[in-house]
Amino acid sequence: MTIAGEKSGGKSGGCLIPSIVQIEIGREAVIVRAERPLTAVSSAVVGGGLGRASAVVNVHVPKNFRGEHADRVLTEFVSRRSIPAPWVGLLTGARTENAEIATEVMDGITATAIVTVGLSNTASAGRSAVAAWRPSTINTILVVDAAAAPAALVNLVMTVTEAKVMAMAEAGVRTADGDLASGTSTDALVVAVTGGGRRCEFGGPVSDLGYAAARAVRTALSAGIDRWIREHA
Repeated sequence: MTIAGEKSGGKSGGCLIPSIVQIEIGREAVIVRAERPLTAVSSAVVGGGLGRASAVVNVHVPKNFRGEHADRVLTEFVSRRSIPAPWVGLLTGARTENAEIATEVMDGITATAIVTVGLSNTASAGRSAVAAWRPSTINTILVVDAAAAPAALVNLVMTVTEAKVMAMAEAGVRTADGDLASGTSTDALVVAVTGGGRRCEFGGPVSDLGYAAARAVRTALSAGIDRWIREHA
């Protein structure tokens, strides 16, 4: 997995999953491109659900962005950047150039998490009141080099969410009402697998697949949370 920075001032790094996925990080967006389509499950605002994706884009928008324009903004972006279909599109009010990346390897399974973090609208699931939709702030893209069964893919969504809640709790993040925050009010998640490597039937936190995924997500999220807290202290 090659990481490349954009001319606008992105990050660059080494090889994580060779010749399979390329990651670009910049002020305009985070872009994940795959040489061959990934199997993905996501809560993406455009292209969400279960399907195939040659690319995942996480585009920065203003915090006052109107959600009904999501389809147009994302379609225009992928067209301008020559990103082929099928693709999955996310929007975030967080600064995409500050995206954090972490990779974990467990018994032949490689998991890479790319997260954007903003904590301006924290929420506690089951306690925070219903509110109007705003651009997603904690957006997590997880790419795993493995052949995960459909149930394992869904299981990874649970495991990654548990890892996110633990990262929030460890950082002591709270809502405006003082409750421990489980996330923000509009978090989004994409879990994608290459289909290569080991066959995995289970993606829970004590499986090799789930452990690698959770470690990568927790590491990236913790770094992003710490950065946001420092910058807003």
